[in-house]
Amino acid sequence: MTGLLVLTAVPAEAEAVRAGVDDPTVTVRTVGVGPAVAGAATARLLVLAEAAGRPYRAVVSAGIGGGFVGRVAIGGTVLATRSVAADLGAESPAGFIPIDELGMPPELLGGGPAVEVDGELLAALRSALPHATVGEVLTVSTVTGTAAGTEALADRHPAAVAEAMEGYGVAVAAAQAGLPFAELRTISNPVGPRDRGAWRMREAFSALTEAARALR
Repeated sequence: MTGLLVLTAVPAEAEAVRAGVDDPTVTVRTVGVGPAVAGAATARLLVLAEAAGRPYRAVVSAGIGGGFVGRVAIGGTVLATRSVAADLGAESPAGFIPIDELGMPPELLGGGPAVEVDGELLAALRSALPHATVGEVLTVSTVTGTAAGTEALADRHPAAVAEAMEGYGVAVAAAQAGLPFAELRTISNPVGPRDRGAWRMREAFSALTEAARALR
């Protein structure tokens, strides 16, 4: 068995992670943007490693994301308790209906609309990153961009601290392979209306490099 597989959406995130990890047992790969391509690419990497007789021991989805105001600060680090498919479901006059409330059996959802993070892996990361904010990280295919949408999402997920686009896809692939999973994010912007002037990309990438030291 080989080491840890760390997956990011884009090359800039992978570079930031690599800058903080100086460990030959940690493999960092870019899998693309969004849960579908991230899940498919992760599954392929895991299958190839297993076929080569060098399966990974754990999987981490890492990168930057948006943070819910009042729950995590810009530039902060987040550790997920679980990765949630936040926009998988149906709209209705009464509001959003999560996919599990539509009568879909769990086995058709990769185990459910949320994947729990491995407890031992989370505990190790919390010990290495004591100042990180811990909570749910939402996976969305469409980034939240309105005040009303942000309020509705925050109300539906009171334990959520951040929003990103790949965690759930990576988590399902890891779960299907029977591997421990974790998600680590640093915060570049508040969830809500798009205000590029409020984004702090440099701070988020710097925080990602620092947080990635915990992956060694």
